[in-house]
Amino acid sequence: MNTPKHIVLAGGTGLMGRLLTRHFSERNIPVIVLTRGKSEERNGTTHIHWDPEHPRDLEQHLNGAQAVIGLAGATVDRRYNAKGKWTIMHSRLSSTLALGDALGRCTDPPEAWLQLSTATIYRHAQDRPMDQYTGELGEGFSVEVARSWEAAANSFDLPRTRMALLRSAMVLSPNGGVLPRLVQLTRAGLGGRHGSGEQFVSWIHAQDLCRAIDHLLDRPDARGVYDIAAPEPTRDGYLMELLRARYRPLIALPQPRWLLELGACVLGTETELILKSRRVVPKRLLREGFQFAHPGITEALVDLLGNARGEWKVAPAP
Repeated sequence: MNTPKHIVLAGGTGLMGRLLTRHFSERNIPVIVLTRGKSEERNGTTHIHWDPEHPRDLEQHLNGAQAVIGLAGATVDRRYNAKGKWTIMHSRLSSTLALGDALGRCTDPPEAWLQLSTATIYRHAQDRPMDQYTGELGEGFSVEVARSWEAAANSFDLPRTRMALLRSAMVLSPNGGVLPRLVQLTRAGLGGRHGSGEQFVSWIHAQDLCRAIDHLLDRPDARGVYDIAAPEPTRDGYLMELLRARYRPLIALPQPRWLLELGACVLGTETELILKSRRVVPKRLLREGFQFAHPGITEALVDLLGNARGEWKVAPAP
């Protein structure tokens, strides 16, 4: 039996990286995680320290790989002041440019480069769904980041490596990201709608994220833009209603825009993260026959949060 080629996760210690590491490891596919932390073997996975500013022979880890998946980027959950904007933009561009440069030097390059982008590249949309074919790009800093991020990846000519851009919606998982935070707020009595509650929320179940990545790795024609989101965006008000039904808090205070603005200043974040209407649909995945295990938000939350005592089904990552 041939040993499967390894997969490199660049920036693989965040939520998406942890989910994919576990997913590939369960299928006995070797994983190398490029991290700003120390080099070590952890739970059977090789972690390699890297600095996108000084990648140091990065191609040695990419040579012979099945694929590299670029996930690096500082969290956007911060204030969009000069420092915050620099951190967000620089972390994405430096890591993407380092990967592209190393891929160009590989003697045995990976067959695929899947590079993370973001579904927030589209405009605030309540009137109609957005997708890569008919969607309209938005304005503002977050859209500027997305466009620059994709332009950096597209700047490389890699004839032996196909490249796909993943315009991902928020990933729902009990192991991190936005879902545990929403649960905590709901239990604390802050589970009312955000603003009007009419804005759309694009999302994807953690399991479907991993399955979509498999789909892209398995298709030799998978290149260019893909929207990575469930086919049924939900409204913020309905999402919060489901969480209240699950946890039954004594109170559920609504959060008007002025209160969210105040809270964002205190918490060091931006209201755009929760008030922008993201109505993204994965038209290309559906056209290629991809079938979502969790297309709708109600069933997805039952699967993620539906066990009797409300405990996480998977232990949180360290």
